[in-house]
Amino acid sequence: QVQLAESGGGLVRAGDSLRLSCAASGRRTFSSYTMGWFRQAPGKEHQFIAAITWSGGTTYSTDSMKGRFTISRDNAKNTVYLQMDDLKPEDTAVYYCAAGFAGPTYGTRYEDRAAYDYWGQGTQVTVSS
Repeated sequence: QVQLAESGGGLVRAGDSLRLSCAASGRRTFSSYTMGWFRQAPGKEHQFIAAITWSGGTTYSTDSMKGRFTISRDNAKNTVYLQMDDLKPEDTAVYYCAAGFAGPTYGTRYEDRAAYDYWGQGTQVTVSS
């Protein structure tokens, strides 16, 4: 089992930056997993943001997320980060981190929610205009 706990959310203004953290704990080895970030806005489906492979050597995000969102990880600290810049009101959502065997190496897509076995409780990010 892996437990994930997000932090760093809050209320910010448009144009501000935030860095979310996701700390992992549990019996499973954090460094074995692909880590991903998703978000869910009110009344909408989960949206994939970015993923990073177990070694940190490969990151992946969709075109709509590139440029303002950057994922990174520190396996020594069992933590994955999401740097968010130039935030917009439409970025308002609950942000979730997830761990799993996601990506082409495992025959899945990084953005497939089903590829992630463990999820955090989420952290709220609210961006005012």
